[in-house]
Amino acid sequence: MTEQKIRVLIAKPGLDGHDRGAKVVARSLRDAGMEVIYTGLRQTPEMIAEAALQEDVQVVGLSILSGAHLALVPRVIELMRANGQKDALVFVGGIIPEEDVPVLLNAGVYAVYGPGTPTSKIVEEVRAGVTAKLP
Repeated sequence: MTEQKIRVLIAKPGLDGHDRGAKVVARSLRDAGMEVIYTGLRQTPEMIAEAALQEDVQVVGLSILSGAHLALVPRVIELMRANGQKDALVFVGGIIPEEDVPVLLNAGVYAVYGPGTPTSKIVEEVRAGVTAKLP
């Protein structure tokens, strides 16, 4: 039996125009054997949740440098849950103040990665999270 590839959506919510980190993470996940869809810049929470549903992903990675993470991330999660994607993992990367990490985790975020996080750690934790959700 062939192992099914992990499907990941990488998105840049809000008006942030810097996507180098998102592209590095997307490439690292792809190089690790995952199917990666990158939505591009300036996505609304509604666009991200709809893309996650349409692409049938198991993981959504949100890259935010603008400081709007406390507004945008919970909204994306709320919309995904409303779409029936209760088991999809959501991780966040970018400039996230330490005091905001518990707020994001309580909102349903699986993990938060700041600047300098080794991509190997992200790959390992995404795999572990998806594996833990498998029946």
